[in-house]
Amino acid sequence: MKTQDLKVLGTEELIARFREVSARHGRLLNARDIRAANKDYLLAAAARKELRTRGPDAEKCLLVLLTDPEPGTRYWAATAALGFAPSEAERALALLAEPPPTLLSVSAAMTLDAWKNGTLPLEE
Repeated sequence: MKTQDLKVLGTEELIARFREVSARHGRLLNARDIRAANKDYLLAAAARKELRTRGPDAEKCLLVLLTDPEPGTRYWAATAALGFAPSEAERALALLAEPPPTLLSVSAAMTLDAWKNGTLPLEE
């Protein structure tokens, strides 16, 4: 699926696609398959951006994903939720940042630090 195709999906289908690609990105990142993870990064970022334009219905779905079994999905949902549910998103990122150290836990810690320091750029 191409990033421009995300706009035509219904919110439920977009959430399902976001969950799939974010979970895969997290697994690939932790497996240190950076090249493959980078491909999923672009699609996950595009899906996150599109979800942020969908309003309260998408926000509710993203909040549910903060407790998803997949760490990658929790990470991406938390980064999306920082703009509308910061305390819930911070809690999810803090849990992801706990040991044992993985590339995903380091990303969560760095994202949380940048958010708290006011240096994390949020998509509009």
